Amino acid sequence: MASSWSSSPEYVGLGNRAAAFAIDALLVFVVIGPLALFGLRGFLFEALLPAFAVLAFWRRYGATPGKMAVGARIVDARTGAAPSTGRLVARYAGYLVSMLPLFLGFAWIAIDRRKQGWHDKIAGTVVVNDDD
Repeated sequence: MASSWSSSPEYVGLGNRAAAFAIDALLVFVVIGPLALFGLRGFLFEALLPAFAVLAFWRRYGATPGKMAVGARIVDARTGAAPSTGRLVARYAGYLVSMLPLFLGFAWIAIDRRKQGWHDKIAGTVVVNDDD
């Protein structure tokens, strides 16, 4: 990975990342929706289950199903390697920071040189095109 990282990586922009988010949101709805119909509601199913699933996908594949569908993956911004679990947890927690001020942290992806949202900057990650 070091040799390919020394060349400029191709960062994934706002459009593809929004498409990936839409795919992931649909998948969460498909899983959580039926559980809610059976009365399984509350913090565990509405917040913790999606968080666990996202973190598990990031850790195992470097991407959620949505990011895989658009050919993107999350990497450490400095090394281009897979981010540590701590960085991934910080990235997920950083979503709240990106959302709170009118989703400006996500809009930032459109103007940032490396197409990083605030959650990426907090965690030290970037989203790049996956050549695999």
